[in-house]
Amino acid sequence: MKKFLLGTVALVALGTASAVAADLPARTYTKAPVYVAPVFNWTGFYAGVHLGGAFAGGDNINDLYGNGYRASTSGGFLGGGQIGYNWQFSPNWVLGLEGDISGLDYKRSVTVYGDYLQQKTDWLASITGRLGYTWGPGMIYAKGGVAFRDNGGFSTTNTDYSADNKSTGYTVGGGLEYMFAPAWSAKVEYQYYNFDKSTVYYRGVADARYDSDIHTVKVGVNYHFNWGGPVVAKY
Repeated sequence: MKKFLLGTVALVALGTASAVAADLPARTYTKAPVYVAPVFNWTGFYAGVHLGGAFAGGDNINDLYGNGYRASTSGGFLGGGQIGYNWQFSPNWVLGLEGDISGLDYKRSVTVYGDYLQQKTDWLASITGRLGYTWGPGMIYAKGGVAFRDNGGFSTTNTDYSADNKSTGYTVGGGLEYMFAPAWSAKVEYQYYNFDKSTVYYRGVADARYDSDIHTVKVGVNYHFNWGGPVVAKY
């Protein structure tokens, strides 16, 4: 009888435990957190402004008779704007096309046989292609293309002198650009402008030639249109 009672109690206890286990909710599993890594997208149109300075490539002027003269060059302040388009064709490489124009106060002057000659440049412009390598918010780039300037800035104290200043040339340069906000980037850039040689004439006869290249250093900011924030990738 004792064994029968013990067996009955055991069966009842086992049944109760099974019923309680059946009523318990299913175990929940927590997913591992999703890591969201920002992937900065440089593709799109942009526009911006810049400030900087312009400096002469050299101050020596040689006439066609073997005489040399030392020119005085006034490095000038410049300011202007740029527009362009970038295409990020791989995770780290960017192609672009950019146009820019700068107003400046740049003068180069020389005294020849007591006569004062001055060549002035009031603006510079360029259309360049850009190739950049980007990592995250930063991009280092090289650029090159065609350059333009005004060429009507020759003045003299002797009207027997005139000058032929070329208004087109080439330009090369490079810089570093950094995306500091979803639609904004800042840049620092060096650009070299070469307009071949300018020729000075005395009574219509070539008298002297000199290099009319210009170096510039610029800092600027760009606004990137239709950006909408950085692209993100989930892992």
